[in-house]
Amino acid sequence: MKAVTWHGKRDVRVDDVPDPVIQHPTDAIVRITTTAICGSDLHLYEVMGPFLEEGDILGHEPMGIVEEVGTEVTNVAPGDRVVIPFNISCGSCFMCDQGLQSQCETTQNHEYGRGASLFGYTKMYGQVPGGQAEFLRVPQAQYGPIKVPEGPPDERFIYLSDVLPTAWQAVKYADVPDGGSVAVLGLGPIGDMCCRVAMQQGAGRVIGIDLVPERLERARARGVEVLDLEETYGLGEAVRELTDGRGTDSVIDAVGIEAHGAPVAKFAQDMVGLLPDFIGRRVMEKASVDRLSAMYAAIDIVRRGGTISLSGVYGGEADPMPMFTLFDKQVQVRMGQANVRRWTDEIMPFLTNGDPLGVEDFHTHQMPLREAPGAYEKFQKKEDGAVKVLLKP
Repeated sequence: MKAVTWHGKRDVRVDDVPDPVIQHPTDAIVRITTTAICGSDLHLYEVMGPFLEEGDILGHEPMGIVEEVGTEVTNVAPGDRVVIPFNISCGSCFMCDQGLQSQCETTQNHEYGRGASLFGYTKMYGQVPGGQAEFLRVPQAQYGPIKVPEGPPDERFIYLSDVLPTAWQAVKYADVPDGGSVAVLGLGPIGDMCCRVAMQQGAGRVIGIDLVPERLERARARGVEVLDLEETYGLGEAVRELTDGRGTDSVIDAVGIEAHGAPVAKFAQDMVGLLPDFIGRRVMEKASVDRLSAMYAAIDIVRRGGTISLSGVYGGEADPMPMFTLFDKQVQVRMGQANVRRWTDEIMPFLTNGDPLGVEDFHTHQMPLREAPGAYEKFQKKEDGAVKVLLKP
């Protein structure tokens, strides 16, 4: 089969690889009809090389048709149309019972001290072949796959794999008061969807912050107030001027590890990428730092007693944090990988009863799988208005 594989920093290719087969009775094989490039895939493209091996299959936002199931899979059958969550969870352990599927005890990665396995996302998360491919082996298929109805196009449901539950959880964690205010840092796919979900959930004021004109315009077109970082001097003061001098009730950081405006941390990340893998892994595990511009901005602009929700991926183990400011402002912080199956039943009515969140036209680009290398480059460079790229095997 054809699959998108990692070969080094900013080097992904479409290779011929062996077709997946059933390995365990809880496996399923899915023929992929649509898959997507996620913003967190760009972390692999750019900075996470020490935890990848050449030839690793990327991608964790797929959907398709079930082709084959193991003997213990009874909830889906060949011919079913399914979306595959990005995290792999069993549905029956203590953590899954708590609604913390991203911490599933059955698929936790104890060697690295990490949570549940993820499709296509490094040795730290199980090195499970990903979904940017023609076929995918789905572990824990007795629980994970989400059956969706025939009729609407893939574009209606594909975002159940990651974007929708990630944004949904980010808004829930932000704890925006009814009619309250929330600032969303970063208007890529997750930030854009956070704005839509927050407005749907009853936020009175949603302020989207970015520096890419096309992303700002997308958000503005859906009724979001926007601040252009290129035209805003003193972001904290600008937000406080809009909120009676206090700051927003909540802030969602949808940027994470590769924020703009942190040249020293960027240099450190680049240097780690030049080290031999076994050294780079140790540095990233014990002494890595993130570009914290977005996090620092969130701490600045949230009101006293407010809540920060982190959905942007962070990977640093030695990040300097302004603990006194957090303590003094009495800020609450919530974060974590999305617990996909925790939220999908809540989200589904917004996909089957019309399209209030605008998911069918959420993507900006759709390309054949064979064009994935160019799609990665376009998305990473934010060229041609790229916000969300779908790939068709």
